[in-house]
Amino acid sequence: MRVAVTGGRGQLGRQVRRAFGEAGCEVLEPLLDRPAHDIADLAIIDTIAAMRPDLVVHCAAMTDVDGCARDPDAALRVNALGTRNVALGARRAGAALVAISTNEVFSGTARSPYDEWSPVEPINPYGRSKAIGEAFVRQLVPESYIVRTAWLFGPGGNNFVTKMIARAKAGPITIVADEVGSPTYAPDLADALVALVHTGAYGTYHLVNEGVASRLEFAQAIFALAGIEADVTPTTLAQWPRASQVPPRTPLRNLAGAVLGIRLRPWREALAAYLSIEAA
Repeated sequence: MRVAVTGGRGQLGRQVRRAFGEAGCEVLEPLLDRPAHDIADLAIIDTIAAMRPDLVVHCAAMTDVDGCARDPDAALRVNALGTRNVALGARRAGAALVAISTNEVFSGTARSPYDEWSPVEPINPYGRSKAIGEAFVRQLVPESYIVRTAWLFGPGGNNFVTKMIARAKAGPITIVADEVGSPTYAPDLADALVALVHTGAYGTYHLVNEGVASRLEFAQAIFALAGIEADVTPTTLAQWPRASQVPPRTPLRNLAGAVLGIRLRPWREALAAYLSIEAA
């Protein structure tokens, strides 16, 4: 299988390249990263088509949630129209498409975890731009997998884990206690994507490590596993000023993938594995 990857140098993109390579696929060059390849530029359609992939894995995105709130038009150009361009490129190539989406397409007001068929109700520009991107994928590439994930961390990334460790080492730290979600380890997600593609069961999926945590609980696990004595003060979303409105409770339920036998290990196990790599 010939695989093209957008955002191939990013935290998830690197793991996608590894996982598909280990599965015996040909991961194509170029990696479709900025500045040479901008998904918001219509030229990406011809670039993808010329690569003749069998599969496109679309990891590239504007993921700075506060940045999206400050510049909603930029979010739409990249996450909505950029995804449209990638989808058009995949369609022109006759390729299937894996499109990575987010928990932030949901409002965060549900009392139970969101499954794959829960109503999409974004409350911020990032979530809205990703929801529109999802709609383009469904419209343009029926042979697609829309994969929502959340709170991604992994090797080489500037993520919640690395930020918490750096901040805790620098001094007292304040952490939100009432934002709840699904921490997800990038290598586990990438391996799950390979398994998903091999099923040929197109559709929408929630692929996250099992279990739920608040930001505070996630941080406390990080500090405990990293052996850091952190001076932590809990706070609330209402007391934590941000440019973007944050959906408070967006744990994702993996139902569609689990039916196919695709499950990710508990997030605490994945976090321990990650920190052992970082410490080596």
